[in-house]
Amino acid sequence: MEKKEFTVLGMSCASCVRAVERSVKKLEGIECVNVNLTTEKLVVEYDENKVTVDLIKKAVVTAGYELVLEESRKAIKEVIIPISGMTCASCVRAVERAVKKLNGVNEVNVNLATEKANIKYNPEFVKLQMIKDAINNAGYQALDIEENNFNEDKLHQEKVLRIQHLKLIWALIFTVPLFYIAMGHMIGMPLPRIINPELYPLNYALSQLILVIPIMIIGYKFYTNGFQRLIHLAPNMDSLVAIGTSSAFVYSIYSLIKIINGHEHFTHYLYFETTGVIITLILLGKYLENTSKGKTTEAIKKLLGLKPKNATLIIEGKEVIVPIDEVAVNDLIIVKPGEKIPVDGLVVDGYSFVDESMLTGESIPIEKSIGTKVYTASINKNGTLIIKATKVGEDTVLSQIIKLVEEAQSTKAPIAKLADIISGYFVPIVILLAFLSGIFWLIGGESIVFALQIFVSVLVIACPCALGLATPTAIMVGTGKGAELGILIKSGEALEVTHQINCVVFDKTGTITEGKPIVTDIIVSNEIDMKELLRIAAIGEKGSEHPLGEAIVNKAQIEGLELPKWETFEALPGQGIKYTFDNKVILLGNEKLMNNNNVEITFLKEAQTLANAGKTPMFMAIDGKMQGIIAVSDTVKVSSNKAISKLKQMEIEIAMITGDNEKTAQAIAKEVGVTKVLAEVLPDEKANEIKKLQKDGYKVAMVGDGINDAIALAQADIGMAIGSGTDVAMESADIVLMRNDLIDVAIAIELSKATIRNIKQNLFWAFGYNTLGIPIAAGVLHLFGGPLLNPMLAALAMAFSSVSVVTNALRLKRFKIKK
Repeated sequence: MEKKEFTVLGMSCASCVRAVERSVKKLEGIECVNVNLTTEKLVVEYDENKVTVDLIKKAVVTAGYELVLEESRKAIKEVIIPISGMTCASCVRAVERAVKKLNGVNEVNVNLATEKANIKYNPEFVKLQMIKDAINNAGYQALDIEENNFNEDKLHQEKVLRIQHLKLIWALIFTVPLFYIAMGHMIGMPLPRIINPELYPLNYALSQLILVIPIMIIGYKFYTNGFQRLIHLAPNMDSLVAIGTSSAFVYSIYSLIKIINGHEHFTHYLYFETTGVIITLILLGKYLENTSKGKTTEAIKKLLGLKPKNATLIIEGKEVIVPIDEVAVNDLIIVKPGEKIPVDGLVVDGYSFVDESMLTGESIPIEKSIGTKVYTASINKNGTLIIKATKVGEDTVLSQIIKLVEEAQSTKAPIAKLADIISGYFVPIVILLAFLSGIFWLIGGESIVFALQIFVSVLVIACPCALGLATPTAIMVGTGKGAELGILIKSGEALEVTHQINCVVFDKTGTITEGKPIVTDIIVSNEIDMKELLRIAAIGEKGSEHPLGEAIVNKAQIEGLELPKWETFEALPGQGIKYTFDNKVILLGNEKLMNNNNVEITFLKEAQTLANAGKTPMFMAIDGKMQGIIAVSDTVKVSSNKAISKLKQMEIEIAMITGDNEKTAQAIAKEVGVTKVLAEVLPDEKANEIKKLQKDGYKVAMVGDGINDAIALAQADIGMAIGSGTDVAMESADIVLMRNDLIDVAIAIELSKATIRNIKQNLFWAFGYNTLGIPIAAGVLHLFGGPLLNPMLAALAMAFSSVSVVTNALRLKRFKIKK
């Protein structure tokens, strides 16, 4: 029997799991099938003489999913491709559909707001050029991929904005007189005699034609893109504008020909101004929309602006200023007061306070001395530091943050799928509705002019742009705001799921507590004072690597005590240490150590009280006689009580998980107000405890900082890693909390709720606008004696629907920390 593990792509729920298992089980020779939705893994035991991998793969494909061998899975690449030519949600749908057809493409997320496609693909089956060709063949342009191209993107966006501004100005120059000539005389405003419609109807018509042609040339992309999309049978917003304005223009040319032939009354059937005003209004809307969209990336702009340009190296004792790109790992760099730290590194000399607010959002400067870490772009406040570079360029924490934020902004939240599905059918349905509405009024006895007005109004008022922008703009602003607050959200999906969290599980050590034990109590006999007991204990612990011993040594050093070397030393695992100093035999450890060496314990009651408080008592005996107790404890973080209290106010269930003994765990839990305690849990069992909570119906967030938390972080619905923790924990998490402050757990959940609320508002208005606008444009109000919507008003409404969605998303920038 053969046993193999595969990755299955495309599953989203338990029904998918059943479908895959059912399909594979039908094959002859299959012994056992197990599909895990969370890990996307398919484990199959089968008779290799009866069934092959190809047959298993075919069965999975038949079920509607994709199977990938683990070897191939590891080879999957991710690329972000900038795309030119997209204007609305229909374009997004068209690009995704074209790329997804390629064999070997696993995932495609196209973001209209950033105009980029995030694509995961297997280079064994599909090449990057094939993906670009698919985008180009769909009617768009795949631009060159460049590493760290945010600055280039910014320059490109600024250039596009300048061109749009220029086009808008020129369009207005021609539109204003066009509108005046066409409409001014209707409200009594004077016209020059030479173009008076009553006296010179042909001049009147020709003057409008002369003015509208430059406007149409300025907006030529509506026609080239719009009709090209029609040819590809994937019409978009440009297609609606192109059909509507072309219809109005062609009918106006027909009226002009009638005027030339002597039918002067056709001056009332000229719609050149409709074409010109619609194009100008949509150019205005696009300009305002792109101006607003530029503000959604301000978080990344700020981070990029923090990067230092130069560094001062110490080379052969001299200070040499070099460009930041020339700095290498292990170089020595001097950073003077007021200067930015150019790389990530370790302080090798000096003492100062450093402002790390650019990373953590925490405004209070952090003390830095020999051996402490410093980070790129943080500001040295008052002392000179010499640091050794440990990470440079793209490996620095700041660069990784920028990369995380950019990747998060290019991903798509599940809530966006509804808009994507609808937008795929939206434009064709609008075109059909426009034709049907026009025909309906013609059959109802109205004139062709009336029907044309209805036709153009329906086409122009429909706006798939708002649908396409509703979700990505909110996600961009939300993730950017998170970065400003020191909360790194890795994906749109993580941002969405976080608002559903109703249970938070905290690791104890290093998360709720500081993770660094300190001496909390010293109890002595009448024969020795506290400082001497501490000094003797520290002398022995200098030879120990135990964290409790380190706490005693640190306390002695803070007290300024001299610590000469012991004479002999022996570590006794599970008991403590035994050593000699000043010709005295000293025992320092637990109750078992004392009993094994026949020492009478005289502080049992005090030791029990300390243990009940979550502290670890260590007994000390000198020459066989008990002299005192030193208690060591991992203290609770200042922020823990406040954070847990805040989460309780939000009606979120709180649990604490730890490998510590039950007594210590309960003491810490009582101190911070946690009632649900999971104690004495081994690292590999933490994920099982998370699973149990999930089976009970909870959406679980796991908060941890260590390697032993990585599996649990991955198992949780949302994993949150403390920024001061290990790289493994941060890699496994969905959200990284850069500040060592648990209040950020509550802030992350609140930010997620605010973002999802904003997305729902955007989608409501985008759907509501079209639901209400299209019937009005089709003349429903006119049926009951109400007004008829002018196509120019429809264009104005369309232009500002997108602007309103982006503006609403920008409100998230005002998100406040509610502590």
